[in-house]
Amino acid sequence: MTSPLPGPASDSSGEEQSLAGILAAKRAKVVELRDRGVDPYPSRSCRTHSTAEVLGLGAGLSGTEHGGQTVAVAGRLVQLRDMGKSIFAHVADGAGRCQVYFKKDALPEADYLLVKKDVHVGDFIGVSGTMFKTRTGETTVAASSVVLLSKALRPMPEKWHGLKDVETRYRHRHLDLIASPEVREKFRQRSVILTTIRRTMDRLGFLEVETPILLSHAGGASARPFRTHHNALDADLVMRIATELYLKRLVIGGFDKVYEIGRIFRNEGIDTRHNPEFTMLEAYQAYGDYEVMAELFERVVAECAEALKITEVVYGEHRISLQPPFRRVYMPELWEQHCGEKMDLILEGKGFNRPALLALSERLGLPAGERTPGAKIFERIFDVRILPLLDQLTFVFDHPTAITPLAKLKPGSQGLVERFECFGGREELANAYTELNDPLDQRERFLEQARQRREEGNDEAELLDEDFVQALECGMPPAGGIGFGVDRLVMLLTGQPSIRDVILFPTLKPEGAQ
Repeated sequence: MTSPLPGPASDSSGEEQSLAGILAAKRAKVVELRDRGVDPYPSRSCRTHSTAEVLGLGAGLSGTEHGGQTVAVAGRLVQLRDMGKSIFAHVADGAGRCQVYFKKDALPEADYLLVKKDVHVGDFIGVSGTMFKTRTGETTVAASSVVLLSKALRPMPEKWHGLKDVETRYRHRHLDLIASPEVREKFRQRSVILTTIRRTMDRLGFLEVETPILLSHAGGASARPFRTHHNALDADLVMRIATELYLKRLVIGGFDKVYEIGRIFRNEGIDTRHNPEFTMLEAYQAYGDYEVMAELFERVVAECAEALKITEVVYGEHRISLQPPFRRVYMPELWEQHCGEKMDLILEGKGFNRPALLALSERLGLPAGERTPGAKIFERIFDVRILPLLDQLTFVFDHPTAITPLAKLKPGSQGLVERFECFGGREELANAYTELNDPLDQRERFLEQARQRREEGNDEAELLDEDFVQALECGMPPAGGIGFGVDRLVMLLTGQPSIRDVILFPTLKPEGAQ
């Protein structure tokens, strides 16, 4: 069956006219059915078995004799072969698909004519009958009755459209799912990963909690927030960019292990690694540190891999092992090896030595302007000189204090904090700290961030959160914390190169926008 793409996805006026004709014909068919007393959209189905259950029962059948168990299946009609006085078809549901057989002299006349003249590929039908196997060994339901469950007005996409037309795949995800069982399987795997993460965290004694999405101001990450307005309060609010500061309040309040899996919103660009709305896990453990968080992340990844029955994955050009322990390296050592000088030269107290940082960026062929925030310069150097080396799962420990305002200082250093990022396939997967619990130091760090925002134009720097500092003043135990993007982890574990392939409904430009 040849079908044009739906509406806006088609650029051909001929296809648009063809679609208009199909829609008109299908709508007329709905009117005709109702005039004949046939409800094209009944309220319920009498299904007794899924297609997978039918196939399971059919495994015990032998021969081609009818008389197997009576079943009632329901699903979308995905294939129809009219042989004259008999019709073979396949129906698909969420569990799979199975064959059904309509024979003229075995069905009430109205039922047979319904299949012959009124039902088309894309419609949902319900079929009751007995099971048998065809000569080719295919489990089949021989229909004794059939009912129309939902009349589809738009034509179904061809398989190649569903798989290759990127605009259609992301903007009309339902068509992508209809056309591509492989896509449905990836999102089933995403669900398995989420379930496994929760099971792992719960088994380790972490308490799942929920924290606010609408805030008076955003904190816990270096990112620009989305802004909105609450009419009843006549107050400007922002959507959260992290859950960190509220989860730490819970540790202060006496919960030793907490975590949240929730939506995060960052007003940033869209590319293969970023979506403005994404899913993140953050977890905090009293009396832990960043080494404990590294072990936790290894365990989460390993258990997700086990749930998917894999030990490695092909990601881009690389075959990546998912088995712990992951590689461990240290930022100062990487910096000296691949940037040609000690990291100490670009650090000054808890900030950057800007002249030294600018000179290094110039020497490496990555010049930056005088107003470029130090954090952005550091990130660019890292992305160009070090990130391309991080194919296998790798923890990079010990980061500059200047870009990490919420982490504990590394003993004996003002310029470094106990922080790691975990990378895999040259993508950042996780970020963890030994959490800063000194309220005096925390206030000083927030003030340094305010200076960066004011003097360097770094509009992603942290704002001073006075309520959080006051909470810290009540006393917070030593703790480790971690955050990781669930979408990026799903990308890695399923071998998908784009975040849009693991988010069911990614953010897209409005249709027609340039």
